[in-house]
Amino acid sequence: QVQLVEAGGGLVQVGGSLRLSCAASGTKRDFDAMGWHRQAPGKQRELVALRTNEGDTTFAHFAEGRFTISGDNAKSTVDLQMSSLKVEDTAVYYCAAGRWYGGLYNWVYWGQGTQVTVSS
Repeated sequence: QVQLVEAGGGLVQVGGSLRLSCAASGTKRDFDAMGWHRQAPGKQRELVALRTNEGDTTFAHFAEGRFTISGDNAKSTVDLQMSSLKVEDTAVYYCAAGRWYGGLYNWVYWGQGTQVTVSS
């Protein structure tokens, strides 16, 4: 079993920056990627960015150019650096760990979520 713990959410003004951190702990590292998702009120949860165990990264279109993702396999951590934040980035951000299966990542483990609020 793997547990994910996030940190770093909070309130920031439009145009500001915020860094989210996530650490995985447990008996076995049995996933192929770690990533960040978000869910805004009344909307579906969506992928923000992911980082594979090989270091490859993928970003949602809204995150490209503004967000970066980094991680450390040895420590099982993944960080999301968010810049040029917009009001529409307001959401609960979730760290997740997933396995590659059937041509996509299946997100098996989830953190509890951390609130990010961008104010104007």
